Amino acid sequence: MLLKGHFELLSIYNQWMNSKLYEAASQLSDTELAKDRGAFFGSILGTLNHIMVGDIIWLKRLANHPVCVSLLRETAGIEQPTRLDQMLFKDLGRLFQQRKRLDSIIINWIAGLSEDDLNVVLTYHNTQGVAANKRYSSLVYHFFNHQTHHRGQVSTLLLQAGVDIGVTDLLALIPDESGA
Repeated sequence: MLLKGHFELLSIYNQWMNSKLYEAASQLSDTELAKDRGAFFGSILGTLNHIMVGDIIWLKRLANHPVCVSLLRETAGIEQPTRLDQMLFKDLGRLFQQRKRLDSIIINWIAGLSEDDLNVVLTYHNTQGVAANKRYSSLVYHFFNHQTHHRGQVSTLLLQAGVDIGVTDLLALIPDESGA
């Protein structure tokens, strides 16, 4: 499988897992969602907001790739977060609506990339203004890894609150290669 195929799988996994997390989180009260549970971003709601903040920051950076200006043009209308712990939405329903929109943008962005696009070196500035030059494919890996890291935290927080989201393994989405 080419690199792009792996990223397509990760984009679908991202959407699948986000749906599972938000469905599970919707079983909790607003108070339980906002309860500080000692995680990096405090609560379940805080961590879900952080995942979206990270996605928006990275998608806006990744949109600076010449090919991705058009693939990620929808992100231009999304306000740039100012802090990693920013609460974009205090209401889970509104956060989930934006999450679904972002997940669709991510799937379309990855589908529009070519293998050559993934080999470009992208120059960007981090949130402290420090310049970096990194291979686009490595940044895309980081983008998906960041989501997975924090979704794992949310999964644990949900389980501690009495809600099991079920299977979370990427393996569940990897097609069977029967006859190989």
